[in-house]
Amino acid sequence: MPDQTTFATDLRSTGNRVVTFGIAGIVAILAIAAVFLFLTLPDGNAFNERVEQIFTENDALVTSEAVKLLEVLAQSGTAFGDVLVSYRIVIFVLLIFSTALLIAALVFLVTIIALNKRMGEIERSGIQVSSLVISREERVVLLNNMEFKLTEAAIETLAVLAEARMDEDVLTGAAIEGVIQGKPEADCDEAAGATRIKRLRDSLGNQMVSELLVKNIARRGYMLAIDKDVIRMV
Repeated sequence: MPDQTTFATDLRSTGNRVVTFGIAGIVAILAIAAVFLFLTLPDGNAFNERVEQIFTENDALVTSEAVKLLEVLAQSGTAFGDVLVSYRIVIFVLLIFSTALLIAALVFLVTIIALNKRMGEIERSGIQVSSLVISREERVVLLNNMEFKLTEAAIETLAVLAEARMDEDVLTGAAIEGVIQGKPEADCDEAAGATRIKRLRDSLGNQMVSELLVKNIARRGYMLAIDKDVIRMV
């Protein structure tokens, strides 16, 4: 149990560092891109300044038609400047949305990786059970305060496994069937015990919980993958 707690703490610490550095990197990259983009965009008055320069350098453009043309170009330049300002606002908003989406994607990615690692650790070590209370009379099992209503056959199978776990024994399917039926193990069928285990898992409902709680050890048999000190029979 302490090893698993240390692993979870280290995992959270690593995940927090990855998220922090990732967010800082995303903000820095987008900030640099924004500065470069805004610096390279032309000024809103660039068009008007260019038109003014053309008319200043050409003395022949003094007729009324040329002046009217200057006014039209000036109005066009003003419209261009307004459009460019709106483009800057749109680009700024898009950069903000991009930053938010990238940060969200990073957080979700780190969360998924952390959950996958955690699930892998659980699969290797078994489910963490702080209490397992078995009530044969009421046919109820309390697993970490989660209540499961079982059939009589399922509660008997679980009780046999719990008693074997307290004795640190691993039971074959035939041994489970023999204890329940009160017969010698040699006179019992392995498949009958395996069927009882399957029905117990089906009664527990949650496939992940049942598969991790009742472990199948190759060529040895079945056992509860929990600490024997948390088991209580009532």
